[in-house]
Amino acid sequence: MRVMQVTYKAHNGRTTKATKWHVELRDHAGKLQRIATGQTDRRTAEAIGRHIDRLVRCRVGCEPIDTQTSKWLETLNPTLRGSLERIGLVDPARVAALRPLVEHIDGPHDAPGWKQYLAAKGNVAAHVTGSVRCVLRAVNGCNAAYWSDLSSTKLMHWLNGQRQDEVDSDGKIKRRRIGASTFNGYVTALVGFARWMQREGRASDNPMLGLRKLNPKTDKRHERRPYTLDELHWLLTTTKAAPKRYGMTGRERAMLYRVAAETGFRSNELRSLTRASFVLDNDKPSVTAQAAYSKRRRDDVLPLRADTATELRDFLTNKLPQAKAFNMPGARDISYMLRGDLADARNAWLNDATLPQERTERASTSFLCYIDSQGRYADFHALRHTTGTLLAASGVHPKVAQSIMRHSTIELTMGVYSHVLVGQETDAIENLPSLDVAPVRQQTEKTGTDHAPRTPENERLPTVLHSLGQQNVAASGGSLVDEKRRNPNKIVDSVEVSSHGSGRIRTSVGRSPTDLQSVPFGRSGTLP
Repeated sequence: MRVMQVTYKAHNGRTTKATKWHVELRDHAGKLQRIATGQTDRRTAEAIGRHIDRLVRCRVGCEPIDTQTSKWLETLNPTLRGSLERIGLVDPARVAALRPLVEHIDGPHDAPGWKQYLAAKGNVAAHVTGSVRCVLRAVNGCNAAYWSDLSSTKLMHWLNGQRQDEVDSDGKIKRRRIGASTFNGYVTALVGFARWMQREGRASDNPMLGLRKLNPKTDKRHERRPYTLDELHWLLTTTKAAPKRYGMTGRERAMLYRVAAETGFRSNELRSLTRASFVLDNDKPSVTAQAAYSKRRRDDVLPLRADTATELRDFLTNKLPQAKAFNMPGARDISYMLRGDLADARNAWLNDATLPQERTERASTSFLCYIDSQGRYADFHALRHTTGTLLAASGVHPKVAQSIMRHSTIELTMGVYSHVLVGQETDAIENLPSLDVAPVRQQTEKTGTDHAPRTPENERLPTVLHSLGQQNVAASGGSLVDEKRRNPNKIVDSVEVSSHGSGRIRTSVGRSPTDLQSVPFGRSGTLP
């Protein structure tokens, strides 16, 4: 390997030496190559030549490129990198991977990146934007410009730093940082990006393998609660008569809350509904959420109650088929809208108290509060929790509830969206059988045929009766089996005892049903 300055003939005919240095060496195929370094400094050009020579040795020995050379390749200008690719010293996929991480995440038009891949898969825009935002924040937080700058240790350290709450000088929390669920969202996005890099051949290693998710149950930042039936009644009644708020009339908001609580539709699904989404003119009214807005990416058809269908028919009378059923505000505004309606409903409920003491007792409860005493939220998505809870409280089969809630697993339906309502535990305990009932005592002493104490005499009764039957049959000639075969209508070896200790017995050994005789016997059980 040697560095040199090439000469060329200028337009005036003079031979001129170039100011930039070149590297001349033999490649892995033995061909002599002259590569322009683009450097005017000889020492810098010699350093480039040594790196290129190391690439040749790795190519000849079929060895992986070491870390130092990989970092050097990442800092190369595109012209020199293209020259190495053209010679064959660097794999084309490797050259593509040497681009900055920002270009891999959101690539240009001629080289689409991970963002374009997610959109091409059919993901909704919100999911694509959120995933890309998570990866970009993590990459910038770790100060990683290239793929080799990333590592699971750096990412986990940055993510754990995002979970530390900001506190003031008094130790009070000034700002809450991300919780376990958001932490897991970052991990999911980063792992998905790394797998895409490997599938596309842009990376051979995966620095995300060391990322681990947290248990979201140990750090719930926004736990929701269901609305009780009384809360729903007060909310719908009060809101229906309330004035316009966030562009929606009181009647429109009340109908929105009612449909959300009865169908379990998510906010985006409700926002996508039009007049044509409702079928209200037959005996089986229903509503359909289009696949483009459904989380399962398929059309979801849910039945409606008859009284709800009647209200909707009157509510949607003057709307065109393609008109929006509900003029819903943005995601943040809809939360503020519901909080205002909850506050109005709670005030109406408090004012309904007839005595000051009753009002004080009501004010001490969490009825219709946005945040209850346990720190649980009654936001708009809590209406979906209400749907699952009311289905479970109504005795609906879990598989039917899962189908209505449109969940992938039964654990999500029963474990997350089904809650215990106030009073259900008390009712369940009251339905348990009473333990105050005295046990039914039975005689421990053995008894005879008439529940009298057994004696040696009456214990001989079965033996005596059996002997009597054997004698009667023997007198007729033959055994009991032979007698039964000769006359099937006769009752053989059957004894009938009266229910009284003293009296008579009827024996039918070897006799027809019409020839039953009564044989008297004493209380001692002996035959006369």
